[in-house]
Amino acid sequence: MNVVLIGEEAAGMRALQSLEQCGVRVIAVMASPRRQDEGVSLWGLATKLGYRTWPAQLVRDPKFAAQVRDERVDIILNVHSLFLIRKEVLEAPRLGSFNLHPGPLPRYAGLNSVSWAICRGEKEHGVTLHKLVPGIDAGPIVYQESVGVGNEETGLSLTVKCVNVGVPLISRLLEAAAQGPSHIPLILQDLSKREYFGREVPENGTLSWNRPARRIVDFVRASNFFPYRSPWGVPRTKRGDSTLGILNARLTGTPVDAPPGTVGAERRGGVEVAGADEWIRCDRCFGTEYAFQLEKCSRLGIGW
Repeated sequence: MNVVLIGEEAAGMRALQSLEQCGVRVIAVMASPRRQDEGVSLWGLATKLGYRTWPAQLVRDPKFAAQVRDERVDIILNVHSLFLIRKEVLEAPRLGSFNLHPGPLPRYAGLNSVSWAICRGEKEHGVTLHKLVPGIDAGPIVYQESVGVGNEETGLSLTVKCVNVGVPLISRLLEAAAQGPSHIPLILQDLSKREYFGREVPENGTLSWNRPARRIVDFVRASNFFPYRSPWGVPRTKRGDSTLGILNARLTGTPVDAPPGTVGAERRGGVEVAGADEWIRCDRCFGTEYAFQLEKCSRLGIGW
């Protein structure tokens, strides 16, 4: 079985390690090239393991389809890569192209599905392996697994859960494909239930203290990918003339007796702020310039 892996981040690296154990032939690994000072990456891991590496942006070029056919690729696997693959490239592999999506389709199509699930108060989320078609996250479902969303879940912890249950689905796909195309399940999505999320961030990343405390805390948790860069950035709030970033927030259970946004008791490392119905404990509050430096460090793979 000849496979091309397109991916990024830890999920892409986990997928490559899984492919090594599946006994397939990895024709090439496609990712974003990284400099040595930019930390660990799928590109770096693939190079270290001796695989050919191709820039992921090639998938945008319809002429790349000829190279896929010439290499006799059976399957293209896309794992957490955000490059849109041209129709000609999608259709070039013998058995098709497949995507590991960190959300339950069709309800959570598009970007940042784990963050949206936490922000919306979901108690259950999931991961979907589906066949790629020209429409984003619209192809037939091959396999799907659910994961629970805990009360203290963060964007990072839910992503890790999705990767942990999602990567084994790749092995299942390859086992089915080895038996022949007809053994790959293809279940059409009910697109009437589809919800699509783009690059937008709730309330442009600004905290609204007049909302219920649970919703405020959920938004902060959804944005928390510590120690990595958050796709939503650090939630912001105003205090006087200063803009602060808030990395952690949690419920106190104490009914509020002040207007929303009122700063209450200050303790080491954080303060209590009034939500619409409850005091919220906010930890790791810092100026936005410091928040920018933290996110820059995370892009370089440096711990906070």
